[in-house]
Amino acid sequence: MEGIITKAVGGLYTVESSTGIYACKARGIFRKQGISPCAGDLVVFEDEVINDILPRKNMLIRPPLANLDQLVFVVSACDPAPNLQLLDRFMAVCEYKKIKPVLVFTKTDLADVTSFAAHYNRSGYAVYFVDYQKQETVQAVYQALEGKVSAFTGNSGVGKSTLLNTIDPRLNLETADISRKLGRGRHTTRTTSLYTLENGGRVADTPGFSTFETEAYASIEADELADCFPEIRDCQKNCRYSDCRHLREPDCTIREAVHEGMISASRYDSYTVMLEEILSRKKYG
Repeated sequence: MEGIITKAVGGLYTVESSTGIYACKARGIFRKQGISPCAGDLVVFEDEVINDILPRKNMLIRPPLANLDQLVFVVSACDPAPNLQLLDRFMAVCEYKKIKPVLVFTKTDLADVTSFAAHYNRSGYAVYFVDYQKQETVQAVYQALEGKVSAFTGNSGVGKSTLLNTIDPRLNLETADISRKLGRGRHTTRTTSLYTLENGGRVADTPGFSTFETEAYASIEADELADCFPEIRDCQKNCRYSDCRHLREPDCTIREAVHEGMISASRYDSYTVMLEEILSRKKYG
């Protein structure tokens, strides 16, 4: 039979198929091959043993998730404040792995996020604003999950679990308040599980992140990075030099677009920081 892994804990895998839900173990050959089944994997199993993992279209290492259609970045307007450079790094990895990034701003009743959102609207990303006093804003996010495999991620304390509980109260995910001493949320999501929504979507609530090492998720080369920023990718075809890095080259179309406000300065800064890191790593690595 074929099914999808919805939970992986300590070598035991919950597999959901058209005929039911099964608790399975994996063949020992996977360990010898250095392969670990994970949530989102499409598998072939028999007698509660996973015999094969079907080809993955993408994979995240931390948390381990496979075959995502979209990654939903939950960003709070405040407490904790948005970390746009961290967000841009993760979104670049999404582009690289062909995962659609979606942005959801929470706590919009406490601070104005329109200036932040404008950076991403201009880049062509889907952006949602959640106000729990307006059910239609939650419903809009719910509709965006229909029929897709999605994961929710973001800094600890931004309200990922709270949002998912509001979207589907059956989930009953654990939540926690912001730590006043540390200024960030306490991790309440300890395992990665896929939950099935009534609209056919599957969602994973992942442990929150506070730091990010791009190399842990994808080894993006210098000449690939521009393609991971859609606004730069679409504009660079008009650049004077085919191998332009968009850093200090004269008559660079990208730098001109930033100067004219066509490309967000914040997004461009994230690109240059990442590019300098890649070049430095290549030089001294």
